[in-house]
Amino acid sequence: MSYYFAKTLSCDFDEAVNRTMEALKAAGFGIISEIDVKETLKKKIDVDFRPYRILGACNPRMAYEALNIEDKVGTMLPCNVIIQDTGGGEIEVAAIDPLASMQAIGNPTLLETAKRVRSMLESVVDGL
Repeated sequence: MSYYFAKTLSCDFDEAVNRTMEALKAAGFGIISEIDVKETLKKKIDVDFRPYRILGACNPRMAYEALNIEDKVGTMLPCNVIIQDTGGGEIEVAAIDPLASMQAIGNPTLLETAKRVRSMLESVVDGL
């Protein structure tokens, strides 16, 4: 089992970020963090890096459900979605597979919640 799923888009980077954010919002996810990796690496260690953004996506209802099942699951939240320029006019959008990450916890009830979140995130990525 892979720990992520992805789709390649043919558009510019900013458009891919905007489309991804809008699709996540439409699916009930809020963006609770956003990291511009390119900018951060330049600022912190003075290196050039390709355009790469990490979005911390959270569906409040699913997070609430998961936290009620397993109180330490917050160490694995939010669901990260990345957008990166892979060159040649292509942008990759990849999302964590919450089912893969939650298997480490070993709680079957939590896995059912993770399956639903996975389905939601897969729909977002597939729909881009």
